[in-house]
Amino acid sequence: MGTLAVVFPGQGSQKTGMAKDFCDRFRVSRDVFSEASDALGFDVAALCFEDDPRLDLTEFTQPAILTAEIAMWHALGVEFGLSASRFGGHSLGEYTALCAAGVIPLRVAVQLVRRRGALMQAAVPAGEGAMVAVSGAGIANDHLPQMEAALDAIGVDIANVNSPDQFVLSGPQAAMSRACACVQDVAKEIEVELVPLTVSAPFHSRRMAIIQPEYRAALEDAAPAFVAERSSAVTSNLRGEFHSGEQHDLLDALERQVSGRVNWMANMRALAPLADRILEVGPGRPLRGFFKSMGIEVTSIVSCKTAEKAVAA
Repeated sequence: MGTLAVVFPGQGSQKTGMAKDFCDRFRVSRDVFSEASDALGFDVAALCFEDDPRLDLTEFTQPAILTAEIAMWHALGVEFGLSASRFGGHSLGEYTALCAAGVIPLRVAVQLVRRRGALMQAAVPAGEGAMVAVSGAGIANDHLPQMEAALDAIGVDIANVNSPDQFVLSGPQAAMSRACACVQDVAKEIEVELVPLTVSAPFHSRRMAIIQPEYRAALEDAAPAFVAERSSAVTSNLRGEFHSGEQHDLLDALERQVSGRVNWMANMRALAPLADRILEVGPGRPLRGFFKSMGIEVTSIVSCKTAEKAVAA
């Protein structure tokens, strides 16, 4: 298969039943769910496999996705013989990547992202924040620099730069219509699609900065368990390149990621030259389209069936 990179989607990819087929077939996947459940004090398998409304609550969504993705990845290693040398993840997915790369132990990772999710949810009262995906041919490449100052003055941030053709706005609900009008005015020569996202808070915006001191304390508490030097194999959403492998850089990047921009386009550019093949592993396949817009082919594994096909290819 050659040199392999693996990438993990983040929040929004969750769905009831994620990784269940892996758990039904493989002991190693069941062990991941058991370890996560012990660490969190609740049954993560029941949360993921049954109709549980908590799956869409950020505090529970984040550890649930991470657990499901690691359960899938461990099975791909043990049962399918896959191993990767480079890792990346989108937003929450960066934590899965760090766990998969051996930087953060699973037990620590699920506790950390549960805390992260709870703090992010508490930062802004429900209904006061909004996020909107902005899509259009070349809009991020060609028009984003022209929009940034105006959006900043409105109080709306660029949360994600997902591809040359998509970025995401994040900020107060009351300011979002003005922000969307600004985008349409600047990019008036292309067809722009604006899609409001179903989110509980304005993630990766300045409104999240209030939680950074408390989250930094959680990171410092968890840091003794980190193997920071391994992070040099993982891309940083915040910096757009691979982590340095230094502990203080890793903590700083993860702290600032909660309110900072997810520069996923830069992450894709960092990963692609170093891998003969890229796999997307998770309950959904949102990252495949971002890579495709840059002419990079990615194989998505969302089930045992797609895993078997990917290994056979």
